[in-house]
This record gives sequence, C-alpha cells and structure tokens, in this order.
Amino acid sequence: MTITSATERQLLSDIDRVDRNRRAVRLWLGIVLLTLFALVLVGGATRLTGSGLSITEWKPIHGVIPPLTEAEWQEEFDLYKRIPQYSELNSDMTVESFKSIFWWEWAHRLLARSIGIVFALPLVFFWVTGRIERRLRWPLVGLLALGGFQGFIGWWMVSSGLTKLVSVSQYRLATHLVIACLIFAACVWIMRGLSPHSDDPAPAGNSRRWAAAIACMAIFQIYLGALVAGLDAGLTYNTWPLMDGAVVPGGLFVQQPWWINLFENPKTVQFLHRCGAYLLFAMALVHMIASLRAAPGTTHARRTVLLFILVCLQALIGILTLIWQVPLGWALAHQGGALVVLGFAIAHWRGFVGEYPKPVAIEVRE
Repeated sequence: MTITSATERQLLSDIDRVDRNRRAVRLWLGIVLLTLFALVLVGGATRLTGSGLSITEWKPIHGVIPPLTEAEWQEEFDLYKRIPQYSELNSDMTVESFKSIFWWEWAHRLLARSIGIVFALPLVFFWVTGRIERRLRWPLVGLLALGGFQGFIGWWMVSSGLTKLVSVSQYRLATHLVIACLIFAACVWIMRGLSPHSDDPAPAGNSRRWAAAIACMAIFQIYLGALVAGLDAGLTYNTWPLMDGAVVPGGLFVQQPWWINLFENPKTVQFLHRCGAYLLFAMALVHMIASLRAAPGTTHARRTVLLFILVCLQALIGILTLIWQVPLGWALAHQGGALVVLGFAIAHWRGFVGEYPKPVAIEVRE
C-alpha cells in the first residue's frame, strides 16, 4: 500500500488542523467548566448565608449594576423589607448588614450572566471560523439554550420565597442545582470526547454500564444533597455513623401521605442522602475491584481507582461537614467535591465510548 506524497501531506495537514481545533475547543470548554464550578460554589454560599432572597427583582440587564449610592442601597433594602424573610427572621437587620447578604446574591447573578458570554461568544467565533465539527454544533447550541432556561429557573426558584416562605422552595432549589450539574456534565462529556483516548479494551463487558450507573448516581446524590440544603436538614442529627442514636432512625415517615416525607421531612431527607452516599461508595468499590481483577494494567482500571478515591474523599468531607454542623468552608468543599466526583465519573464513562471520529477524508491508493 502506497500513498502519494501530495496525498500524504494533505492528510497530515488535515489531521493537524483538526487536532489544533480540538485543543482550542477543549480549552474553551475548560474555561466554561471553571466558570460553572465557581458559579455553583457561589450559589452554595448564597444559600448557606441566607442571601438568596436579598435581590427581590429580576433585572437581567439593569441588574448588572449594584447600588452605588446610599439612596440606592436604601431603596434595595426597602424592597427586601416587603418579603416574609425580613419580617419573620431579619426584622432587626440594618442597611449595613443587608449589604453583606446582597453581595453574595449579586455575585451569583453576575457569574450567571458571565457564563452566558463565556459560552456564547466563543461558540459563535468557533462556528463562523469552522473550528467546531458539524456533529457538535447543535448540541452546543442546545447547551446554550439550556443555560438561558437555567436563568429563568433561577428566578422561578427565588420567586418561591418572596410571598409566603422565608426561604426558597427545596423543590425549586434542587431543580436549579440539577440543571446546573447537567450542563456541567454535558460540557465534560463533549470535552472528553474531543480528547485522545486510550486503546485499552474495557476490563469487562459491563464496565461501560457500571460507569454510566455511577455517573447517574452521582447526579441523583447531588439532587438529594440539594433537598438537604433546601430544608436545612444538615443542621440536625449531627452524628455519624448513627443518626438520632440508631442506624435506621425512627420518625422517617410521620407525615401524610407517606411519600411527602421523601421531600419535606428533614430527617428522612438527610437519611436518604446518607443512604445515597453509601450506595455510591459501594458502586465505586465494586466497579474498582471488578476492573482491577479483569484488567489491572489498563487505563480504565486505573481510572476506577481514582474514582473510588474521590468518592471516599467526598464522603469524608461530607461526614466532617455534618459533625461540625455545616461550617461554611466545609460545606462549600463538600459541594465542590460533588462536582469533582460528577465530572470525573462523566469523563470515566466517556472513556469507554471513545473519542469522536476525526472528520478527515482519507484516500488510500493500493
């Protein structure tokens, strides 16, 4: 088999161009992921500091500019005084103390606006200059649309605490966080697909399904954690491994109908979050052991070890956060750890799928 010199040069040029384009897109998606990571952490701090209702109006454009004068601060504070959180929890708050919660929410919204720019402008540039492969164009546009929808979900969440509740609905909080995690996971999936992959075969026939199950369980565990945060369930029953003095505490299903306890009973929600952690730990352990037994020297098997270590570290951070009654720093470390576990689980799963085929036409002359 021979390849003409001109054909060979053209082929190498096409491959080099595709590799350069993929590196550029990976760098862009990496910046998007870092921004998303910061956005989720600031969102967590906003929730933990009780700052999420400090801005009571949705101003997608004008809201970029914070209050600049004392009169503007007083006007913003007067709007806050109209909601139940002020009258029932913070009636002794001053303008100065109001500023401390306002800045968290303002920073969260500013980051949310910034992510739209960080995503949209490079997408347009890469599309116009032909650097984005056809198979990825509409999925990326779909992600941009989902990000816009997420902005609406964020306001929908905030609005739940402006009339009757003193905090946002845990249902809406969980929805908001899960959508953010889905966007994060999708970016990791695409970024990983544009990266070189190992040629090692999967350790076992079901390795890919196990990896997918672990990734899905990581997202579900984050959903349970959002319910815990929404109900402030982590501030109670701060012991481990026992909960309220028992492995399986009583009073898990005292509310009627029974299923409402799964979402509105702080004790039940915290217990389910603990059980989810145990299940995720067991799944990662079984996956690691099976992979090391079947193919200990493969890249896939080594990834299962790192995944298991990350799950263990996340569990340890969660236990310490609970025992120490949710200090802000540890709580944010736990939330950030959840994203790290999710991101690695998605990348691990994507590793079994393989790299996107390179769109290079190869003509071989016999």
